[in-house]
Amino acid sequence: MVDSRSTQRNDVSALEILRPGHVEYDRARKVWNAMVDRRPALIVRCRETGDVAAAIALARSEDLEIGVRCGGHSVVGHAVPEGGLMIDLTPMKRVRVDPERRRAWVQGGALLGELDTAAQAHGLATTAGNVSHTGVGGLTLGGGMGWLAREHGLACDNVLSCEVVTAAGDVVRASADENPELFWGLRGGGGNFGVVTEFEFRLHATGTRAVSVELDFPVAEAAFPMARWRDLAADAPRAATYTATILDGVATLGFVWVGAPEAGEEHARELTALGRPAARRVGELSYLELQRRDDTPQGHEVRRYWKGHYFRDLGDDAIEALLGHDPSVAASLQAYGGAIADVPDEATAFSQRQTAFEYVGAARWTDPTQDEARIAAARASAARLEPFASGAYVNVLGDDGTAGVRRAYSAAKLARLTALKDTVDPDNVFHLNQNIVPSRAR
Repeated sequence: MVDSRSTQRNDVSALEILRPGHVEYDRARKVWNAMVDRRPALIVRCRETGDVAAAIALARSEDLEIGVRCGGHSVVGHAVPEGGLMIDLTPMKRVRVDPERRRAWVQGGALLGELDTAAQAHGLATTAGNVSHTGVGGLTLGGGMGWLAREHGLACDNVLSCEVVTAAGDVVRASADENPELFWGLRGGGGNFGVVTEFEFRLHATGTRAVSVELDFPVAEAAFPMARWRDLAADAPRAATYTATILDGVATLGFVWVGAPEAGEEHARELTALGRPAARRVGELSYLELQRRDDTPQGHEVRRYWKGHYFRDLGDDAIEALLGHDPSVAASLQAYGGAIADVPDEATAFSQRQTAFEYVGAARWTDPTQDEARIAAARASAARLEPFASGAYVNVLGDDGTAGVRRAYSAAKLARLTALKDTVDPDNVFHLNQNIVPSRAR
């Protein structure tokens, strides 16, 4: 049972609503993947929690599908319901930081860059993703991997409480002490259980500096270096997140270090075990620069498709498959472990905590006539690695459907998530996501 501390429903007439033909409508429906070109009947710009409750009530009264938009980074564009109602949280982007208590209160429409900037003013941070224009909400609700996760846990591990608007329009608080089962589900269960209008995060004294280390090897000569890189990652300090990218015939192996640059540069000497690279880059940068370096300069003009896997280990056969990746599809690996694995699996809805590496095979292009070929290349590349996979990260799932959800969660955890869905959203109002289908909708 979810306890509602208050119910806020604004008058629908007070809502800011964009309809087709409005001067700002096309910009508001545009998201990160340019392949997504759907047209909602209504876009409701929410500026406060009551607006969200009113928007839900409006959608339900008009029998409109609901999409929830923050950063708009879902690769399949879940935020944009064709003929439905988009709840646009982007006006709700306030971030408040208490440096003494090391806490941040972040509205549901804020982007990672807004959280990072506010916290870094005090030398603080919490785990966030690797692209500053990602939405805090979507990232955190799915788990939230980032450069600080090995040292401080995932984004969802640093959430202390959430303000949530349920499918019934009730505004509730979820924390370890208040609606604890909902709190459990919000930390890794995706957007299935309501619209989070505010997160309370724990912050950490991370400092403001980072180091990036990258060594390039021709793919044809990369099997031994990659095996050594894998072995070093297993015993790496928690400040180091090992990364690899394979693209256009080059395997780039290295790590990102958040903290004292001198310590990161000292650890870079370990990579001499990989052999002699074709190129070597060791660079000091600010944490904010690190968080922005993978941002997309083209904005929302690029067409995208990806597939992802988790690996419990990365055997030599898996490395061989990775090095045989389609050269037009970027294969990336990011190491897990450390504080991620410290958290008991049953503590949150997020699963697969014993993962060693996360893989994403991503294609990006601009010419619509290439859609079919690019998607096929990404699918084929991921299929080569599926025999070695142990599951998938819910935030990387795209058009995987029910099979993808089953890869993201164990059977026991999926049963618990379904029971929660039955309680808080039995009509599956929030289904434009990696959907936990309630019992009566099956």
